[in-house]
Amino acid sequence: MRQGMKVSLALLAFLGNLTWCYSAKANFKGNLTVEIDGFKNKQGQVCASVFAKSQGFPNNRDRVIQRQCTKITDSSVKLTFENLSAGSYAVAVMHDKNEDSKLNRNSLGMPTEGFGFSKNPEVRTSAPKFSEAAILLAGPNTNIQVHLKYL
Repeated sequence: MRQGMKVSLALLAFLGNLTWCYSAKANFKGNLTVEIDGFKNKQGQVCASVFAKSQGFPNNRDRVIQRQCTKITDSSVKLTFENLSAGSYAVAVMHDKNEDSKLNRNSLGMPTEGFGFSKNPEVRTSAPKFSEAAILLAGPNTNIQVHLKYL
């Protein structure tokens, strides 16, 4: 076999492997488990919403890719979101004490129920940006912890 043909075959094999790796990554599906703690009490339910993009984060329900709510039965609660593609996600969590499916606020616009975000960013005068809460889902099982805040 000539030298040029050997190089061409090696290059084709290399490109084929790259294409296969990219395809496998693109088709990857994993689970994201969110452990939530810091509850003031066990009244109501806790809800978590997963966002894949900054648009709508953290409160536009039309932009949520998965959402779960469950009764609070212990000092910490775990929710698992399944079948997520590899990539960046941000999670917004709320302690829905009165089970009305929204984060209630006082007359000044301050939350009256507990809330939290992936990566537990510091919250000052407004919700964090997507980039401040974004986590990377890159394996079959990713676990994060969210500690609720109350104002």
